[in-house]
Amino acid sequence: MYLDAKRFLPHIPLNEYPGQSLACALYLHGGIRSVEIGSFMFGKYDANGQLIPAAHELVRLAIPRRVYTQSHIDYVAEVIIEVFKMREKLKGLRITDEAELLRHFTAKLELINH
Repeated sequence: MYLDAKRFLPHIPLNEYPGQSLACALYLHGGIRSVEIGSFMFGKYDANGQLIPAAHELVRLAIPRRVYTQSHIDYVAEVIIEVFKMREKLKGLRITDEAELLRHFTAKLELINH
């Protein structure tokens, strides 16, 4: 299942990684593990060091067959709804440290407070 973070968090600019912000919020609010598939994972930098965003800002929730019960799925849905209701409070993120390749595995981030 994919969540469109650009639509979920329209107030967070692409250079503040709305997909990663949503993935973090799901984890912090309900322990839901997901992965951002967007500008944090696939974004590139131009010659001036400005982010070239990815085409999509998605958050992927992998749900293996025959592993989770209906109550698990209901819980995930409840957490997504709760995070959606508080979405205006969510803030963007800034990368403070990143590897040259595969930054999404080891990068360090901080909240942007504005």
